[in-house]
Amino acid sequence: MLQSWLMDKKISDLREKFSWAMYDFANSGYATVVLTTVFNTWFVSGIVTGDAFDSGSATLLWTIAIAIGNFIILFSAPVLGAIADIYAVRKRLLIISSAGCIIFTALLALPQPGDIWLAMGLLIASYVMFASGENLIAAFLPELTTTDNIGRLSGYGWALGFIGGLLTLLLCLLYINAAEAAGQSAADFIPHTMLIVSGCFLVSALPTLFWLKERNKAQQKPAHQIIKNTFRELKTTLLNLKHYPDLKVFMISLTCFHAGIYIVIVLAAVYAQQVMGFDTKENIILIAVVNITAAIGAFGFGHLQDKLGSVRTLILTLLIWCLAILLAWSSKNLLIFWIAANLIGIALGASQSASRALMGLFSPSGHYGEYFGLWGLCVKLAAIIGPISYGILNKLTAGDHRTSLLITLLYFIAGLLLLLRVNELRGRQRAGHII
Repeated sequence: MLQSWLMDKKISDLREKFSWAMYDFANSGYATVVLTTVFNTWFVSGIVTGDAFDSGSATLLWTIAIAIGNFIILFSAPVLGAIADIYAVRKRLLIISSAGCIIFTALLALPQPGDIWLAMGLLIASYVMFASGENLIAAFLPELTTTDNIGRLSGYGWALGFIGGLLTLLLCLLYINAAEAAGQSAADFIPHTMLIVSGCFLVSALPTLFWLKERNKAQQKPAHQIIKNTFRELKTTLLNLKHYPDLKVFMISLTCFHAGIYIVIVLAAVYAQQVMGFDTKENIILIAVVNITAAIGAFGFGHLQDKLGSVRTLILTLLIWCLAILLAWSSKNLLIFWIAANLIGIALGASQSASRALMGLFSPSGHYGEYFGLWGLCVKLAAIIGPISYGILNKLTAGDHRTSLLITLLYFIAGLLLLLRVNELRGRQRAGHII
């Protein structure tokens, strides 16, 4: 009887961990196709048309849309995190944000060349829902595993996410090949890839929505106090950061190097198109290969960080980032560019996985929603600063993407220097994860 109960519990635990990781699989199609590969280049080269807009202006408009979305998340993420903890509605909010992202992504099929403001509005709406879901799913992580294995589970999630993004991307590639063979133009087939992304998100997220559990217990507080309570909790969380100095420095470092990461995420394909002359299919192949190396990086470094430590692992990945950006900036031929792209893939998976795990290790027990809300705040602040600074510099240099790329390197160097000041053991002790 006891053995049967233990077996059922083990299966249930594994199923829930799998369902958590499947959300990374589900939403990565959006990040890969909409933000990184297809829609971004279509927006810059296809939707933004007219004599009033040059290449620099189109890139700037793209980064402005991303910045607006992240500005909204900047303020809503901590509020949603606090609401999730106080009222035990984290999973409910996750379902709402997922449904919103699925719907608005499907609607991205509507804008045609010249529909700039419609495209920007739908992009912002879909992105806000996507990013909210990212923050909410991350807050479940520390509840599903031990501190000794948190890096491994986080790495599994990121690795599965890159596989999900890769599969969605390949489905889009198959459709694009068929559409081109039928004589269709980019204006005909690119909008339909948004429906593919939306459908993949919906199907892949079902395990998460069915099997992931809400563990928090709702606090008995009147509904009319929700906003007041939320901002009080946010204020308390910010004030309490002084008791967690390593967490505080890490969050500043996180903001710096994520600014560089977000430049790469939302502008890599634009750079490949504008500087290296890639077309849509070549960009899809490029990002597909990078997703494979990113999955390898997330999986491999997920194991490594549980042995080496999350801070040391992050330092190593930031050094890889710096080397990759230098190679991409200096590349004059495809071989060097491909080497740089795959180094970026390895560093991308590893750095995002390690930073999420480290946030879990540095966050006090029982307040994961609040502190992962702040994690979301830092990441989204970075997502404003990084792309918009690239866009402004690109506009000032008349669309010179090589010069604009150098600002990315500065963000990674700043994040690395700050990370060298973080003591992982002390940070975990302050959070109560080591006695």
